[in-house]
Amino acid sequence: MVDNSSKKLKSEYDLVPGDFNTSRRPTWCTGCGNFGIWNALKKTFVRMSLYPHQVLIVYGIGCSGNGANFLKTYSFHALHGRTLPVATGARLSNHKLTVIAEGGDGDGVGIGGNHFIHTCRRNINITYIMHDNRVYGLTTGQASPTSDRGFKTRSTPDGVLENPVEPLTLALASGATFVARGFSGDVNHLTDIFQKAIKHRGFSFIDVLQPCVTFNKQNTYDFYRQGIYKLEEEKNYNCGNIEMAFRKSLEVGRLPVGVFYQTDKPIYEDGLKQIERKPLVDHIISEIDISKLLNRYS
Repeated sequence: MVDNSSKKLKSEYDLVPGDFNTSRRPTWCTGCGNFGIWNALKKTFVRMSLYPHQVLIVYGIGCSGNGANFLKTYSFHALHGRTLPVATGARLSNHKLTVIAEGGDGDGVGIGGNHFIHTCRRNINITYIMHDNRVYGLTTGQASPTSDRGFKTRSTPDGVLENPVEPLTLALASGATFVARGFSGDVNHLTDIFQKAIKHRGFSFIDVLQPCVTFNKQNTYDFYRQGIYKLEEEKNYNCGNIEMAFRKSLEVGRLPVGVFYQTDKPIYEDGLKQIERKPLVDHIISEIDISKLLNRYS
């Protein structure tokens, strides 16, 4: 009699994080918070049995964008602030793919702020991970939209004059159906959040507190560890209550991490008859005559 239990176990756990490594070694600064996000994503894919060919990651410009060289999935390196339009196009073209967008705080709520708002309200079924280090790291430390008021940088030697953008509040107000915050210094907790976000049917946004060890000496690992607490440990917190989520997103001093808000709503793709039967990329277009359409606008 053959014991198939070991074979079954192996088939269920045949992925390891190293399967998502490329031949290139990461060039981030030693201790950079991007390493935590990189490792959490690999662990998430293993947990969810997602193979490299089943995942597309769209990267923005910045230190986070260098992940395109170090994480083995399908990848697209977009223009600055344009991660979400590209991810949207990819998702609508092939909704069988797990589509993830990654970018920094400047990429997401600076130059890409308009795309962020409208992708939230459309509820496209993609996951957006914001590397929030509160500084422009790749261009040597200028202030970003999420920099704290008074933060001194090369571009603001007397301190930032504006109040920072709060990405969580913006996501909630814009209609995102999954809103969370994580910390790159806690890879296991971040992996849990990523897994929930990818499983969610709708637009998932995760603001990741990601220390920049070179250019941000204020928002350090120690700074976050002293201020962070987990929402799931709050007995009376209800992530289905958007008013509670808003209040938590605006909390000053303490920094809650975890899932702030989650709700089920129809996704954008549900309204597209073109992809009801099969992904757009599988449609045969060679026999389609568009001459009438062209003549109409000629």
